[in-house]
Amino acid sequence: MKSKIRLQPERIISTVERLEKRIADRFPESGLRKNCVEFLEISRLTKQNIEWITKPNIPLRLFSHFIIAIGLGGIIYSVSYVKFEIHDTTIANIVAISEAVFNDIILLGAAIFFLVGMESRRKRKKALTMLNELRVILHVIDMLQLTKDPSLINETLRQTANSPKRSLTKFEMERYLDYSSEMASLVAKIGALYSQSLPDEVVVRSVNEIESLSTGLSRKIWQKIIILNQMDSED
Repeated sequence: MKSKIRLQPERIISTVERLEKRIADRFPESGLRKNCVEFLEISRLTKQNIEWITKPNIPLRLFSHFIIAIGLGGIIYSVSYVKFEIHDTTIANIVAISEAVFNDIILLGAAIFFLVGMESRRKRKKALTMLNELRVILHVIDMLQLTKDPSLINETLRQTANSPKRSLTKFEMERYLDYSSEMASLVAKIGALYSQSLPDEVVVRSVNEIESLSTGLSRKIWQKIIILNQMDSED
């Protein structure tokens, strides 16, 4: 039985919009906020892509069926002109005719396979393009949280001229990391919309890779949040 429980693009986008506003309230000029704004644009574009993917491409289907009909008609027309005279047929003629017909059938079959799969290939290409954008968003989140080291909060004595600027308090860093983890999770949810609407093997595999990347990133971020909480309890 087909499940009726499905991810709703509108609700996910609404959650991304709220996250962007929350980040803007605390870190308006941060790279995380800029990354979230770009992610929000991709999320809205995803909704349009999902609507396009779920709808059948009628013109393309009609074109494919038209070309297939022409191909079948051409073979039938060609066969109708072949004279099957048993008493004049030799083994060489039978082999030659059989080879010609067999080649035509192979070529027609390849053409039909190409035309029938044309629509799904176009949809797969669009889905994979957007999934790659989501993968980039995750890598940017990872880059932005790299310098958020709980052990170096308010540490200025050991900084060098090339040390990254660290001005966040414990509370601010915890919020920053929490927002990063939440965004990573939402990226995976946006990606899952494509596998939900287009259960193609290649698309599903790409979505699973994004899910694994998101999970690993969230685990890394939450390890830092746990360290922050331990520091609070020690204080």
